[in-house]
Amino acid sequence: MGIYLTGIAWVVGAAALAGLVGYLVRRFGWDEGRPDNNDAAGQVFTIVGGLHAVLVAFILISLFDSASAAREGSYHEADSLVAAVWAADSLGTEVKDEVRKLSAEYITTVEQKEWPLMAGGQTAIPDTGWTQLDRLRKAVDKASTDDDWLRERKTEANTQLWQVYEARQDRLNAVVGGRVGGVVWFALILGSLISALLPNLFGGTRLAAHLVIVSTLAGTVTLLLFAIYQLQNPFGGGVRIPPDAFTAALARIS
Repeated sequence: MGIYLTGIAWVVGAAALAGLVGYLVRRFGWDEGRPDNNDAAGQVFTIVGGLHAVLVAFILISLFDSASAAREGSYHEADSLVAAVWAADSLGTEVKDEVRKLSAEYITTVEQKEWPLMAGGQTAIPDTGWTQLDRLRKAVDKASTDDDWLRERKTEANTQLWQVYEARQDRLNAVVGGRVGGVVWFALILGSLISALLPNLFGGTRLAAHLVIVSTLAGTVTLLLFAIYQLQNPFGGGVRIPPDAFTAALARIS
């Protein structure tokens, strides 16, 4: 089942359940004095709903920013690797060929081995990529520099490799860094339930209108929770950042 069908199923299910609860409350609940409590119930709903909306908005914005940063970070990592390769081209044929070979191997490792694991939310990524980067650093370090131009190119290659190291670490951290903690999920789910159930305290509306209100509210809240769940891992779920940056980098250094 696709992500959109799954989301629709969750929204429709929550709306139907909320509508059923609202019908049972109106059908078998205690109606005496309910319209007179609208002011008090409205104030409570405003406070609870407002606090819950702030929490949901804060988490959604944070996850959107994390996903954007992860996408930009993948391009920064790939571009820095290409820049290191280009800088190493001036360090002699032997170093040039070795750096290009190791860089292609690193990109292949990221695309074919690491990316599927990250998309699945795996935190135990093999150290193959780190080992390949270390071999790249050593290949650049062994280059002989007889003049200022070569020393500048060697320094530039090492600088770009360090940026690859940093961007790689940020990429791996993004797999688990965006996950919503258990305490936050508890607050989100409990707040959603309270917000969806509070309208049943209101009185004065017709049954059909009441069912539409509670169903719409429950469906909307569920949609936001579903979006938060899908945005936790920028390399999987609803975001699913592809390794396009590394595919383009491999084409540039081949």
